[in-house]
Amino acid sequence: MSATLATLILVATAIHFATAPAGRATAGHQGPQETASGRPSIVMVLMDDASYELLATMPQSMRMAAEGASYQNAHVVDSLCCSSRTSIFTGRPPHQTGVLTNTPNDPRDPIGGFAAFRRHGNAQRAFNLALQRSGYTTGFVGKYLNGYDVTMKHGKRVPPPIVPGWDHFDAILGGGYPEWGFWRAHHNEHGPMRLTYDAKPPRDSTTDQLDAHYATNVESRDAVDFVQRHRDDNKPYFLEVATYAPHAQLKKAYPDNPPFPPAFADRPPTGDPTGGNCGMKLCSQLALRDLAGFGDPRADNAPTYLHRDGSTSPAPPWNVNPVTLKASQALREYRNRARMVQAVDRMIGRLRAAVGPNTYVILTSDNGYHLGQLRLNGGKGTPYDFDTRVPLVVDGPGVTPGPRRQFVSNIDLAPTFERLAGITPPSSVSGVSFLNSLRHPHARGGRYVFFDHTYALSQPGEVDNDTAVGGDLEQVPSYIGVRGRQGLLARFDLDNSWSGHRYAYELYRYHRGFFERTNVFAADHDQPWARTLMRKLRQWDDCTPAQCRAATR
Repeated sequence: MSATLATLILVATAIHFATAPAGRATAGHQGPQETASGRPSIVMVLMDDASYELLATMPQSMRMAAEGASYQNAHVVDSLCCSSRTSIFTGRPPHQTGVLTNTPNDPRDPIGGFAAFRRHGNAQRAFNLALQRSGYTTGFVGKYLNGYDVTMKHGKRVPPPIVPGWDHFDAILGGGYPEWGFWRAHHNEHGPMRLTYDAKPPRDSTTDQLDAHYATNVESRDAVDFVQRHRDDNKPYFLEVATYAPHAQLKKAYPDNPPFPPAFADRPPTGDPTGGNCGMKLCSQLALRDLAGFGDPRADNAPTYLHRDGSTSPAPPWNVNPVTLKASQALREYRNRARMVQAVDRMIGRLRAAVGPNTYVILTSDNGYHLGQLRLNGGKGTPYDFDTRVPLVVDGPGVTPGPRRQFVSNIDLAPTFERLAGITPPSSVSGVSFLNSLRHPHARGGRYVFFDHTYALSQPGEVDNDTAVGGDLEQVPSYIGVRGRQGLLARFDLDNSWSGHRYAYELYRYHRGFFERTNVFAADHDQPWARTLMRKLRQWDDCTPAQCRAATR
């Protein structure tokens, strides 16, 4: 953990004990409070594209980190929305879920999006269905999966299908990216799926009127309402709140919206780009030095071929797009992303005040995001720290406060939730529960995490290849990767066809911080630490669930 983030957590600790949210104990962590069921309730807030550095701007979330467990080495198996979210639901990596991209490509044999999620039976493997069958009331609010949206049939809007495993379901559909003006699909256990439209107010409305319809605020109200309705039930509940923030808009809700649109209450006054609400920091204090590797030349990141005789040779760089993201634009959007997550942070405070004592609250993200690091334009999808490492903060009964150094993947969330609920995860799950580390900060845990990414630019309509920032798409090849305490090894496939392979490697040693400064594969691939990473990478390649679990140790 960086010294800056550790200091902020200490500051948040002092703030917490002075102004702790109502409904949470402040005199230390007691064991689980017994309910009629004896099992805890669980609330997960899943942000969209929230990179790790944004956590330090969020006062309620830093307060939760001070009271609970904060994971320094939490990663996603694929830095791409739909693939990552499917892996969270199932505890399985993309090569097992069949959800490789955000869009289906061929509707008859989809490789991505909700169509692939459904086609490959992932809804039946999702942890929420297991929780529901075990007696939990399950609720979902916010962004579900890419491609889960309204369709048109005979000139009429048709809602998306009901997904099994949810007692209460209130999804904000694809129009939620701009934060205003979106369709919602919702149902409960008593009725069919219904569509409603949340219209955006006129631009000249008051700030309060505008922000009442801001998607994150709508999600916050719905989430708190769910908790209040079920907090005193005789059975536990699980709630997932999936925000669109701080994802870039795909179109403008209002002409003056920036690419990353904060709530109006958090925006700077006109003519003051350093103003507005950036939470625990003044917006003027947020600087490009916070983005490790910003502007670093990318020539020394080119991959390396490994030949059968053990020799190496340079491979062509995969990132050859023009650098169109200006430093001034990157700084502006970094600050706007920090302003966007303040609405999420207020939700965290409201939820923690609303939940009962026997409730776990989890904050994380589906992936990170880059804004000029290693001369990459705005986007995601790489194996590097800024795209794969995400916030993960957990608070609840019996959680021992403090940072955690175990390596955790988002495929570990499903088995952890099942263990919390008293369910034995099925053998088809590739993730490993980190429940023990909640109570014991130094418990034995994962030593490696793995990455599993499929080339997506060949799929028309990949919405996460953001052109709103930087103007040019990063053509990230397919790759698998492994990361441990000493470094990162990624095997890229430079042949972007679906049948051919042309492998090349990038290897990075972590000395001070997590910054992929220089590919050292040619010089260091025979070093013991690098040979261990290569052995682990081969274990992961197309692994079965049991093999995947074993590879993390």
